[in-house]
Amino acid sequence: MTGKFRRLALLGVLSMAISTATPAAQKDQYLHIKVEDPAKSESVNMNIPLSLAEKILPTINRGNLHQGHVTIPSSEMDAVDLRAILDALRTARDNEFVTVKEHGQDVQVAKLNGNLVVHVREAPEGGRNVEITVPLKVVDALFSTVKKDELDVAAALRALADAGDTLLVSIQDARQHVRIWLDSRGTQE
Repeated sequence: MTGKFRRLALLGVLSMAISTATPAAQKDQYLHIKVEDPAKSESVNMNIPLSLAEKILPTINRGNLHQGHVTIPSSEMDAVDLRAILDALRTARDNEFVTVKEHGQDVQVAKLNGNLVVHVREAPEGGRNVEITVPLKVVDALFSTVKKDELDVAAALRALADAGDTLLVSIQDARQHVRIWLDSRGTQE
């Protein structure tokens, strides 16, 4: 498996952790990640119980990830008050907020049924289609830490456990397909 492909699979895991433990009495939810590159006959399939991810996450201390938190360089946060933006988004009605149509690309950002939804569609000839749906409760949990420059990934995992069965990320291009979803089955469909 190529280094690029492994990095893509790891990026998928970390992106879900950033964009996402269940009580013992409740059935465990599974985070599924499937990355396929048919041209290279490579694939990665992961089925991770959220309760396991919640226990393992605090043990990882590498780069900006430490004890279940991700530190964002302050230079990237100085000009934007993300907490105020998220509060405005949370209290806004469902709506399509941003639509950009350019030659060969459409981008939409919306709030729908308590979710932040992002669609990116590129020209059909080899273009990439990206669909991201993140429950706003998960986004709120990410920003629940007191520190302005930190995201609480462990809290996001706990919030994700309440999201139910949902497709979180789908990325399709001419070569690869990435799917990240959540359900109560321990195996992929």
